Amino acid sequence: MPTPVIDATTAYWQREAEIGGYEAAAAYDDIIEAGYASAARLLNAQRAEIAFVENATRGWDLLFYGLAASLRPGDRILTSRSEYVSNVIAFLQVAERTGAHVEVIPCDESGQVDVHALAEMLDARVKLVAITHVPTNGGLVNPAAAIGRLTQAAGIPFLLDACQSVGQLVVDVAEIGCDMLTTTGRKYLRGPRGTGFIYVKQATMATLIPPFLDVHAATWVSAQRYEVRGDARRFENWETNYAGKVGLITAIDYALAWGMPAIEARVRALATTLRRALADIPGVRIQDLGVDPCGIVSFTHARVDAETIMRVLADQRVNVTTSSPFGTRFDMEARQLPMVVRASVHYYNDDGEIAQLVAAVARL
Repeated sequence: MPTPVIDATTAYWQREAEIGGYEAAAAYDDIIEAGYASAARLLNAQRAEIAFVENATRGWDLLFYGLAASLRPGDRILTSRSEYVSNVIAFLQVAERTGAHVEVIPCDESGQVDVHALAEMLDARVKLVAITHVPTNGGLVNPAAAIGRLTQAAGIPFLLDACQSVGQLVVDVAEIGCDMLTTTGRKYLRGPRGTGFIYVKQATMATLIPPFLDVHAATWVSAQRYEVRGDARRFENWETNYAGKVGLITAIDYALAWGMPAIEARVRALATTLRRALADIPGVRIQDLGVDPCGIVSFTHARVDAETIMRVLADQRVNVTTSSPFGTRFDMEARQLPMVVRASVHYYNDDGEIAQLVAAVARL
């Protein structure tokens, strides 16, 4: 997290300790309200289309299970080969309950969603297209805008998991054409853990009832009647992590101050440098798919397993992680990959740090 995010989060906790929970929330009301406009600006959305949630998975669940309530036997859910484990588990659970079918859209020769194959799959039984924008196991960037054009023309809801893309890439919901989007605070936005936000298109909102409601999401208007909020905050709840929300808003404003086009250009340039240098090492193979990969760089070594690489690099204060079939089983099994190393660059990295990582891998 950047220093302003840490300062904002800890300042909120300190204020709450001094004057109390309700009082601190009231004191920060203007900052929090302004945060909805900041999040909307980040995505090129309207503030009424934004809701802050506990994390990206919870936000995604709220949207998906809200849609799933209307599924019937024979309905189809289309998803990508690179879909994340939590999303697929939710698909499979709902399929068991409703009799709907989960189908994986084929990839094109680059490894991204095959838009032409998707066009041929769309029919009246398709009730949802749900795609991960950038997968957890590599630098692939799926063609979200091309997918959005198809779903808009067909009148099919499009749910985009942008957990790995918001904060490193320019993400414009108007250009993409998605009906719903979810993202986290803790990844490329550099916000606190346990934070996230969602986008729901205004036209979609009226047809999407949250799977649960509370006093924040709805109003108890008479003894036997309630009214759901008209904006995306129908997906929020009363009790929330205010300090985390303030930290997330600060992180969004921090990214906006740098400018997303500049951030994306910097991240892509650093990732390109890293890929080229790693590819020159004997035994190393870059495993990223897609036409124009992003800041996540995945690779394998012919003689050293991924977990060993992670441990060796950690001893040298180089932080990478690994990705296994647990997270993206469709894709990893299709490519027969047991595990990859994942190095994620960001704009604050420099050429010296990339050289340090490359040298450490070369010494293996």
